[in-house]
Amino acid sequence: MLKIAMAGKWHVHAEGYANDFNREPDSQVVCVWDDDEARGREWAGRLHVPFYASYAEMLKDSGCDAVCICSPTNMHRQIMIQAARAKKHIFTEKVMCLNVKDCDEAIREINENGVVFTISFPHRCFPQNLFIKQAIECGLIGKVTLFRVRNCHNGALAGWLPDYWYDPETTGGGAMMDLGAHPMYLSSWLLGEPASVQSCFRNLTGRQVEDDAVSVIRFKSGAVAVAETSLVAPYTPQTCEVYGTKGAILAQDGKVRVKTDSLQASEDGGWITPALPKALPTPIRQFIDSALYGKPVLFGTKEARALTVLMENAYAAHKQKREVEIKD
Repeated sequence: MLKIAMAGKWHVHAEGYANDFNREPDSQVVCVWDDDEARGREWAGRLHVPFYASYAEMLKDSGCDAVCICSPTNMHRQIMIQAARAKKHIFTEKVMCLNVKDCDEAIREINENGVVFTISFPHRCFPQNLFIKQAIECGLIGKVTLFRVRNCHNGALAGWLPDYWYDPETTGGGAMMDLGAHPMYLSSWLLGEPASVQSCFRNLTGRQVEDDAVSVIRFKSGAVAVAETSLVAPYTPQTCEVYGTKGAILAQDGKVRVKTDSLQASEDGGWITPALPKALPTPIRQFIDSALYGKPVLFGTKEARALTVLMENAYAAHKQKREVEIKD
């Protein structure tokens, strides 16, 4: 049984993660810490587990094996370092840290202490994205020239996100930093090492951080990714488009169509609907399997750091209003 300490309820996914851990047959939430004591105590009460006002005391006394980090993003570095030093496995909400320097400090502690680290990259588990990855790797659509990915909701427009979601100090950014993480990590997973990035971030609701954002990333392979996200876009389907020298893939809300030089179809203008691979286990299931049974980590420190590299440079490009060369 993997015993989980919930490190914060700040993130909107925290409650879902706790429920997911408790639904698995071999993991259980055993305690809660939160930097907001009232919020933490109320949540611990509903989970029927102890609340710790001190994160250090929780790591020391609770008997937990692992922490699930859903604290303010600017606290991730120190929370991860303390967890690693206490030999606790780490599951974290994205992003890992607000800058690469902090990532590297946390990674050093994670490696030195031999703990499992998993970041939540759920879109890498989806059948349509697994199909796209396989299609690119086998050359089905030739050399990829453009990847366009859009992931949006209406949280800022409809007001269902908490007010602190727009605090630049704790969040490090707005729409791109959180919801835009999915287009960002998909882009680097599919296209490889980035070379440069340009960004256009907008604020349509008057908050302190952007609520609508686009980054254009040029990769060393020659491909370009257009990563789009928004907190002011109701009814927007989750969309991936991949264009190559020999074909194209269109995916929308899990439905995929393909048209290539090698695949011929007499209907729908030559487009076909391919069979999709099976979804991967959720990031939480993968984390449990890695921590308890030694299975490989798919979304580890390397992948987490790569996301922060893109984020840090995308925000630099926005602030400087120019294309930024990515140097690692």
